[in-house]
Amino acid sequence: MRVLFLSTWFPYPPNQGSKIRAYYLLKALAARHEVALVAFEDVDLDPTWVAHIRQLCTRVEIIRRKPFAVSAGRTWLGWLSPLPSAVVAIHSPEMAEQVSQIARSWKPDVVVALTFVTAPYALTVPEGFKVLDIDNFMARMLQEAIPMATISMARLRRWLAYRKFLRYESNLYPKFDLCLAVTEADRSAVLRQMSLRPDQIIVTPNGVDTQYNQLDTVTPVPNTLIFNGALTYNANYDAMSYFLREIYPQIIRQLPDVRLRVTGSTVDVDLEGLPLDGHVELTGYLPDIRPAIAQSWVCVVPLRMGGGTRLKILEAMSLGTPVVSTVKGAEGLDVEDSTHLLLAETPGEFAKQVVRLLHSVELRESLRTNAKRLVSERYEWSQIGADFCGTVEQLVSRERNKN
Repeated sequence: MRVLFLSTWFPYPPNQGSKIRAYYLLKALAARHEVALVAFEDVDLDPTWVAHIRQLCTRVEIIRRKPFAVSAGRTWLGWLSPLPSAVVAIHSPEMAEQVSQIARSWKPDVVVALTFVTAPYALTVPEGFKVLDIDNFMARMLQEAIPMATISMARLRRWLAYRKFLRYESNLYPKFDLCLAVTEADRSAVLRQMSLRPDQIIVTPNGVDTQYNQLDTVTPVPNTLIFNGALTYNANYDAMSYFLREIYPQIIRQLPDVRLRVTGSTVDVDLEGLPLDGHVELTGYLPDIRPAIAQSWVCVVPLRMGGGTRLKILEAMSLGTPVVSTVKGAEGLDVEDSTHLLLAETPGEFAKQVVRLLHSVELRESLRTNAKRLVSERYEWSQIGADFCGTVEQLVSRERNKN
């Protein structure tokens, strides 16, 4: 089977949530079929990264994604446009032409598009089964973000963005033969708001490579917390702003020697908007995040918005680092409170659970053992990838038999 795979990001190295998902879905398909990849170059690429992907794929084409330059004029035009500004800004004639050329010469049996960014190019391919990985249901994310804006104008902007994305996604998703949601909550939300058949959207969860995430020789450092999410992502920035202002001071009052590490790039991040002090370390981008997670006593996930499932939780669990999360942060994961992690909703509850975990060796060991067992049984990428491939193969076979 020939698969044309369209990626919003170059899917290597798998060092960020969406790239991890892209890489393992691509890897699963490439292990069983011929795959041609067309990907946007979202960052400057190391030649070794490209070489690695070329070993997996029959063909690799890379398109430079143009930056979205914000200006007052473009902001007003964005307000007036019926399309979301992100959709207009990222349109690439180069991507469209490359997809068209491969479709004509290679004639793929399946086109897999990652997110709304590459979805329009997939629909230009005249033949072949069309699969869309939704990844994040943007309308749902934006709707949840509206009440968190403290300024009326900001709430209005978020409401307009939500309405535009809802209209856009409602028109886009039904055009695909199959859509992938990351969680049952996202799947249910799509079915409630859009004209899709129930069999037109399935759940393909995020996962973790448990073999890769084995660092048993690393010794955790006492009273250390970690947030393994880049602040360049709005949901992560909101989570850390909330944690540092409302939760962390309560923890410090009880444990003055506690320390928090926040990983990921801070390029173009408004650090002045965060109450940073000597208790917080911003690591910047880490080529290998595993040691930082494994060295920490607790992984905190104080998320209040966002879609999909939290790869940061699965990574921490696989590496043996206990997790304290909001219910939103753990959404979509088949976890039990006090068995696999600790859940908390209010700032006071969150601080209490963190302190409780830092004080209890027995609780940390119990959560560590149960969580590692869970991810190996339910969230192993090799099994998720195999299930995904099997579903696509069955659907293509069924369509062929109709003709």
